[in-house]
Amino acid sequence: MRIFTRKKAMAVAAVLAVGGGTAAYAYWTTGGSGSGSAATGTTSNVVVNQTGTAITGMYPGATAALSGDFTNTTNTGSVYITAVTASVHTFSFRSDTNKPACTQADFTITGTSNTPGEIAHGSSVGAWSGLTLTFTDAGTNQDNCKNITVPIDYTAS
Repeated sequence: MRIFTRKKAMAVAAVLAVGGGTAAYAYWTTGGSGSGSAATGTTSNVVVNQTGTAITGMYPGATAALSGDFTNTTNTGSVYITAVTASVHTFSFRSDTNKPACTQADFTITGTSNTPGEIAHGSSVGAWSGLTLTFTDAGTNQDNCKNITVPIDYTAS
């Protein structure tokens, strides 16, 4: 019986040595600091489109509403537009030299656009309106303004 007890005691001691070895550990605590960074991108201009009903048949004294949307394909995300402004691009057309030339001074753009707001990435997105084109009645011969296309420059801000 003594051998059995001795074997049993050795087994218990071995289990305690192995179990006790895995359960005991030590550690240190500390703090630290570091730094990192993130880069932002930039935006590209959107294209302002004039859409809606084609403006045709204007005559001295006539007005037409201007409206449109945007092409925002060069930006990877949405951009915010607060307003659209427009002006008649400088031009001069004179098919009949006996009559005054038709110029940008024969046309005016008035009004204030709505705030288009957030313009998503894509083509034909968002909407703007609120501007008016007027063919000014100059009280003189304006025949050189017949059958022309009035060039308009748009700016989004």
